[in-house]
Parts: sequence; structure tokens; C-alpha cells
Amino acid sequence: MHAEQHVLVVDDDPTVSEVVAGYLVRSGFSAERVPDGPSALRAAERRWPDLVVLDLMLPGVDGLRVCRELRSRGPVPVVMLTARSDEEERILGLEVGADDYVTKPFSPRELVLRVQAVLRRGARDPAVTARGAGPLRAGNLEADPAARRAVKDGCELTLTLREFDLLVHFLRHPGQVCDRERLMREVWGWEFGDLSTVTVHVRRLRAKIEDDPARPRLIQTVWGVGYRFDPEPTSDPEPTSGPDPASGPEPTSDPEPTSDPDPASGPGPVGGSRPEGAWRRA
Repeated sequence: MHAEQHVLVVDDDPTVSEVVAGYLVRSGFSAERVPDGPSALRAAERRWPDLVVLDLMLPGVDGLRVCRELRSRGPVPVVMLTARSDEEERILGLEVGADDYVTKPFSPRELVLRVQAVLRRGARDPAVTARGAGPLRAGNLEADPAARRAVKDGCELTLTLREFDLLVHFLRHPGQVCDRERLMREVWGWEFGDLSTVTVHVRRLRAKIEDDPARPRLIQTVWGVGYRFDPEPTSDPEPTSGPDPASGPEPTSDPEPTSDPDPASGPGPVGGSRPEGAWRRA
């Protein structure tokens, strides 16, 4: 991790932003704190951040709009903070392009680990691998890992950082069934996490590369298992309406936390009193 990496922290709660920025600085980052959306956009104009920690529920211009505006200006990883634990809110953040999200209250140490994981994943050069550095092709699709550029029928695709990584993974593993746990490990770099993240990103990627996302031909759902990338489909697919069958049963409640806060981690959870869920780095 380079000391010059700059993180923009956007949160209207000064206690949260101060603690987050403090932990980031102690971990070798530079950090700038701003309290709202307009300030975040102005700060990004002055100095484009390497990553943004962005609160979803900002006054005035909310975090979703800020995320969309930042992404329209250029690629930047975003870790979303949300005080809401329901799946719909988490999916909203992911659908506008957030690379990860943290539910308040959260451990500041965990947030720093997630920031490092997102930046580490983005910094990896997918072109320098044993599988070759050239563009990957499948039918009318092409992805160039070195340039981080993808095209369909000669037209460039607008993909988020994680959507691009997911496409490259599928292109490198044609015909293989990949369950969501494997995709979480190999694309996100996390051993455990909310698997709905994978489901949302597959749906978003289908919307951008399939001719008919409701009847996908390239990214096939393998019932009860996961997904398979078929570069040369030979039969008409079944329509994908309702819940994704690869995701298993719909969740009925938030998962129970699997561990207590680390007593050696300093301050307790930031941003509230609700126990945090368990995430572990790969």
C-alpha cells in the first residue's frame, strides 16, 4: 500500500468521520473529511481520491446521487456506509456502483481492512498473469485487462471496477460452473461476505452484455449451484424472472453476528450500537 493513497471520507456525523479518518491516517493513508455531497464533489475536483468512504444517508444530496456523479466523472472505488441493514438498501448502493458497503455501527479496524482490500484488488494488474496479457474474447465481447476496457459489438461498455473484474473472471473460465462463494473469493478477495453482492453484480453485468437480460445466453444460471459462462450458447435459455435460483432461498432476517468485537481493537463500533456482521479477509 502506497503512502500517497488518498481517501475521501464523506459523512455528516463528525464523530464518525473523525474516527474513520484517524484510523486511515494511522494505516498510512491520507484522508480528507467532508460533511455532505456538494462538498464531496468539490473536494474530488481539487484532488481526485483513490477511494471514497461514502455515507448513504447524507443531508441534501444523498450518497447514491454522489456516487453516480463521481462515477460519471471517472473510475473510483467506493465503500458505502449505511445505517440501514435491510437488503434493499444494500443492493441500492451496489447497483449504483459501490464496491463494498459497511453497516453502521462498524469497527473502524474492519473498515480499514475493507478499504485496503478494495484498493489491493483494484491495484492488481490482471494483464500480468500466467494466462497471458492479451485481450480476452468471446463472440462479440472483448475485454482488455491491461487497459481495463471492455467492448461489445465494437462499442465500449461502461462497467464498474467490480463488474469488469467479474467479466474477466468469466472470460477466463468459460464453461466452468462458479458458485457465489468462489466468485466472492476470487473476484472480491473475501473469504466470507454477503453473497447478495455477487447476485447483484451478475444481474448488472447481464444487463450490459446480454442481448436480452431476461433470457441470458452468456451467463447461465446453474440451478442451486451458481453461474456458468457459455461463450457459444447452443439452446434457448429459460427466462430469469423472480429470485435468482443460484442464490438459494431468500433471506428472512439479518444474519446473527458470529464474533464479538476485538477488545484489543480500541474503540467499539462506530456509528451506532447494533452488532456488526462478520466479514473476514481472504
